[in-house]
Amino acid sequence: MSVLARMRKLSQYEFYVNALKLRKSMRFLLLRDLGIKDKVREVHEFTKDMSEDDRVEFIILASKYNMEKFSTEYPQWVIEKLRNAIWEHLDQMIDHITYAYSVWPTSKAEYDHRRVEMDKAISSCECLKKDLEGAIDILPVNVEKYISYVEKIDKEIALIKGWRKADNKRFKDLK
Repeated sequence: MSVLARMRKLSQYEFYVNALKLRKSMRFLLLRDLGIKDKVREVHEFTKDMSEDDRVEFIILASKYNMEKFSTEYPQWVIEKLRNAIWEHLDQMIDHITYAYSVWPTSKAEYDHRRVEMDKAISSCECLKKDLEGAIDILPVNVEKYISYVEKIDKEIALIKGWRKADNKRFKDLK
């Protein structure tokens, strides 16, 4: 007989499964350049500082080649910087979770090492949130699209803290 889904407890590996899902979804965000849309500009925006002769020549050339509107991108170096930081923090989060999970404490020192790795995983999650806040501050992105990622990060932090709390109960008698 199976247990109803709503009556089941969280898996003891839920923190790891959620971290992998978070990493996958955020990497897809990175592949989409953090959700930035190109900005379309009219020809007159480029010609406002030109002399009258250059302006007329530029407009004639643009219309000859059907270039009445231009797509401009955000500086690529900004996107690369944010992408690299987010990618690094995602990897660090998974690494610290893996390190912490690979240690089964039999002494106080091992328990302390495991706890430090859990704390580092939480720290990586907080850094991810700060990276997303930085992207929202400087890039023309829709904030609503980032909320789901922040919620996933918050869930991961809560799961790691729950794992840490369970460890406190399990290993409280170590010396």
